[in-house]
Amino acid sequence: MIDNSGTMGEEQLALGPALSQLLDQLHGLTDKDGAPVHADVNIMVTSTDVGHPLCEPFAPDGYVPLAGAPQQTPCIDRLEDFTGLGADPLMFQQACTDICPFPVGPANDPYIHFEGPQGSTTNIPGNEVEAALHCLAPQGINGCGYESPLEAMLQAINPEASWNQGNSPFLRDGAMLAVVVMTDEADCSVLPPEGYALFVDQDTYWEVNPDTNTKTQATSAVCWNAGVDCGMPDMDGTFPDCVSLDTGALHPVNRYRAYLEDELIEHQNKNVVMLGIVGVPPVTAHNPRPPFEPTAGGVADLLYREWKDGPYPSGDMLPGDLDPAHKQFQFGIGPGCTSEDGMGGFRGQAIPPVRLREVCEGLDEPDRVRCCLESICDNDYSAAFTCLGGMIQWSIDPS
Repeated sequence: MIDNSGTMGEEQLALGPALSQLLDQLHGLTDKDGAPVHADVNIMVTSTDVGHPLCEPFAPDGYVPLAGAPQQTPCIDRLEDFTGLGADPLMFQQACTDICPFPVGPANDPYIHFEGPQGSTTNIPGNEVEAALHCLAPQGINGCGYESPLEAMLQAINPEASWNQGNSPFLRDGAMLAVVVMTDEADCSVLPPEGYALFVDQDTYWEVNPDTNTKTQATSAVCWNAGVDCGMPDMDGTFPDCVSLDTGALHPVNRYRAYLEDELIEHQNKNVVMLGIVGVPPVTAHNPRPPFEPTAGGVADLLYREWKDGPYPSGDMLPGDLDPAHKQFQFGIGPGCTSEDGMGGFRGQAIPPVRLREVCEGLDEPDRVRCCLESICDNDYSAAFTCLGGMIQWSIDPS
């Protein structure tokens, strides 16, 4: 699940090298004796957009949210997706063109498939698996800003979906399931139809607009306020902890945990792992052995807090920001991380992932790591995908 909202262009561009590394890891999987596994792999890509009534008036002509369905069109053939929304939209076509100069994709299936030595048997013409993944992964920046990665995930792995049916389904009995979510905002998987009313005409969870000192409109803050409970902040504006909250606005987190933990892991005996590239501080150390999970930084350094005044890093304000009140109006909570571009500028900021974190960490067992949470504010996602590959390798050979 790749976030395709307007702030995700640079993050999608940064995916290219990490995806190449992931393929190398999958080709290099070994059994307990060190012999090559020659993994039989299906890879499906979708976005975090499942649709929202507040996004429909701004959607480009012909745009249809994927809602968990596989992305089947190489990004070079849909460059219009890399123009954002609004009157003066951002264009970021290089998120596609820099890694997908010509269209490559599956010949007949809605997903990438490979097996055998170095993935030599595949559904990609010319065995161009790496090129196909680079072309399908970038989702664009014209998607809905009410990102719904958890619901997109559930729909993607719905056994009744057309891509999971027939003679060549994406999901297969006995196969491991690895879920990757990449997003810079809080999960906003709305429970229809009642949940939409809390965005459209009920202002219970709206933030006060500092320009008018009234509740004028719904923003992404509704996703946080209606889905998360943090208690009261201390004198520094830091909350002791934040947990998911079931208000009837969003699908309860248990909807996703129950399916992954109870249905897939317990009932179907399926091995499930998850990588979240999300709004947590950068990881500063990893286990040097599989599964290469974070051991310092990241979630361990995450603070749930209000927005701080002043320029970053003493405060949270980036060039162009007005003040903390306007950021609170937009998002409802302070940033989990801030991304610098390495050239004295900034890529942006990301909101902490309470709901997604609970789903991911709920997969962990006392003696088994099934969840890796890495920072979307990193400029290099190689370590994140190393952790994903490590969890897959460890599931084959836990020694």
